[in-house]
Formats: sequence, structure tokens, C-alpha cells
Amino acid sequence: MVLSVRTTAGEEYLRLTTETLQSIRLGHPTTGVWEAADLQWWWRKDQHPDPARQSFWVHDGSPVAAVVLSDWGDRLSLDLLVPERGRTELLDLMEPVAIQMTDNAGGVPLEMVVRDDDPVMIALASRLRFKPSAEVGADAWLAPAHAPPQAPLPERFTIGSRDEFSDREHPMAARNGPHVAQRLEECGLYQQSLDLAIYGPDQEVAAYGLFWADPVTEVGLVEPIRTNDALQRRGLGSALLRAGITRLVDRGCTRIKVTYLLDNEASRRLYAGCGFAVVVTCTTYQRD
Repeated sequence: MVLSVRTTAGEEYLRLTTETLQSIRLGHPTTGVWEAADLQWWWRKDQHPDPARQSFWVHDGSPVAAVVLSDWGDRLSLDLLVPERGRTELLDLMEPVAIQMTDNAGGVPLEMVVRDDDPVMIALASRLRFKPSAEVGADAWLAPAHAPPQAPLPERFTIGSRDEFSDREHPMAARNGPHVAQRLEECGLYQQSLDLAIYGPDQEVAAYGLFWADPVTEVGLVEPIRTNDALQRRGLGSALLRAGITRLVDRGCTRIKVTYLLDNEASRRLYAGCGFAVVVTCTTYQRD
């Protein structure tokens, strides 16, 4: 396979990253850490204006693999997006680029999420001078056949989607900034009808959840989902999650994924209670 290397930025970065991860997922049902929708969600934080922070390996005009450095403000995250097929040879090409990117980070803390069942990537993280932290995430999957039924909301609470409440401030603006609605609209996998929120009797946001349906891979992603701290343990998260799962199945998703921190017992109960089963754990590696 003859490959060329391309560096790019902005919307072209977003397109190539999406195509790379979709291709990886089509090649294997569970390999890697991220879905295309994960990095589209990250777009709200970093629009990747610097082409030196992402490189793509391209074959016949289509991206095959990528090294991406994402800016979270207080840290940078490194991701090597690589398919199962030809993985060893591709990583040999990608590692020098990853070394250059991390060495040029300018003293900003770095992190890298690595699957715990991937000794090759664990060894690469070590060569890049990353060390494992105590932060461990669980990747859990759900098949439509195991999708849970809908759940009722408490009295005077209502659920709706962004296309129904577009006149209101986006429910995620408080945590993700005033431009979150604009950034989401720039993402090709985003659908307003899958951007859900529960409103309380006072019409304040009680919970919200974003559900991504990828028509190429037929994978649905739950990211993010949150319930107001003052309204925990009232069934809002479960009702929201079940409503989102139903919509993902209706849009043709054949598998649904969610990732959560392994030590978050509330999240574990929520997702296990809706039928999600953990497939793999992933550790966050860090480098100062």
C-alpha cells in the first residue's frame, strides 16, 4: 500500500478524522478507543487550527491512520488512530511523528488513553515517556436486542430535543461555553433530534444527554450525559438514557457504546441497569 502523509487543520481536519475513525470501525467491530463521534464532540473545545498537531496517512485519497494532538486548555491529549490491518507497519511510521508532536508540546502536560488489553500501545506509550495514572475508563456496549424499555419521568418534568427547544440556551452551555450549539452544528454526525434534555417544573435544565448515530458504522454513541447534582437519584438519568437509546435504535444503530470512569459507581449502575456490558478498560497515561 502506497501512503502519503497529509497535515491539515480546521474543518478539513474534522472531515479526515471522522473518515479515519469510520474506516477503522468498519474494519473491526471494537478495536481502538474512540468512535468518530467522540472526536466530533471534542470539536467544541479544539478546532485544530495548527496543522502541525495532526498528521494523516492517506491511500488513494482516503485517510487510513492519524496522529492527533488535541488541546483541552490545561493539557494536550495524544491519540494514534490506527486500524487493525497493517497495524504494526503503520505504527512504525506514526511513532516518529508522535515523538515530534509530544516533544514540541512546550511543557504542557500530556495525556494518552490506552486500552489495557493492548500491549503494543502500552509499550509505545512507555517509549513516549508516558506513565499510567489511576484514571481508568470502561468501554461498554449494548445491542438493540437488549435495549431497555422507556421509563416514566417524575411529575412535572418534561423531556425534549434541541429541535423542539432551539429558542432556549443550549443545555450544555454552562459547562461547555456559549458556542457549544454552534460547534455541534458544524459536526456532520450531530443531529438536533438526538440532543436531549429534561426540564424541571421551573423550566430549568434537570438533565441532558447527547446521542450520536453514525450512519456509516451504524454505531450509536452516548456522550455526554449528565444530571443536575441536586436532582440525583430521581430516575432522570435512566429515563433520559433510555429515551436516547430508543432514538438511536430507531435510526438504525446496530450497536451502542458508552464510556465511563470505572470508579464512578453511579455511572456503573446507570449503564449496567440499561443493559450495557463492559468490553474493555482503558487507562489514562500522563506525561509532564
